[in-house]
Amino acid sequence: MTSPAALHLDHLVVALGDHTLFDPITATVEPGQCLTVMGPSGCGKSSLLACVAGTLDPVFSASGRVYIGNVDLTTLPPERRRVGILFQDDLLFPHLSVGANLGFALPASVRPKAARRIRIEQALSDAGLAGFADRDPATLSGGQRARVAVMRTLAAEPLALLLDEPFGKLDAQLRGDFRRFVFDHARARGLPIVLVSHDEADAAAAGGPVLRLRSPP
Repeated sequence: MTSPAALHLDHLVVALGDHTLFDPITATVEPGQCLTVMGPSGCGKSSLLACVAGTLDPVFSASGRVYIGNVDLTTLPPERRRVGILFQDDLLFPHLSVGANLGFALPASVRPKAARRIRIEQALSDAGLAGFADRDPATLSGGQRARVAVMRTLAAEPLALLLDEPFGKLDAQLRGDFRRFVFDHARARGLPIVLVSHDEADAAAAGGPVLRLRSPP
C-alpha cells in the first residue's frame, strides 16, 4: 500500500477559448484533509475536478500542474493518476451484481480469485452490507447504492478522492449519515479530498479550508 501523500495544485487554470473560468488556483490538500470548493454555477468547479482527474473535455484548455506527493500527474492519462471521483449519481453497472461492481474496481494485482472475494466481502462489511455480494443493484435503496459506489471507488486504491456534489440528491438525514460515511472511510485511508458543493453544511462537515471560486472579470 502506498503511503498517504498530499495533493498539490500549482497555479491551475482552466479556460474555454479566451475565457478563463477562474483565477489561478494554488493549494495543498494534506492526507485526510478536505478542501471544499464552492461558487456559483458555471464558475468551473466541476471543470477543476475534471482537470485534476485528467478527464477535462477537450473543448477546454488547462495550465498549471497537479501533483500527488512528488509525482507530477499533469500529463498522465486518467487511468494512471489513481484519482478517485464520486458524482451525484452512483453510476453502478446495472448488468453486474453488487459484488461484481466492487470487483471491477479492484487492481489486477489482487489475486487469486479467493483474495478478490475477501476484499469484496470486507468492503461490503465496512459498508454495513455484508451478504449483499450477489444482489442486483436495482434491489438496493438509494443510500445502499451510494455506499456501494463509495466502496467501489475506494477499492481501486486511489491516492486522492474527488467529490462532485455526491450528497446533493439525498434528504437531510441521509445526507448527514452519508457524509460521515464518506469522510470517515477516506480519512481512514489518509486520502486528500476535494469536495465540490453548494451547501454550507457540507463545508462545515468537511472541516477543512474552503475555496470560493469566482470567474475573473
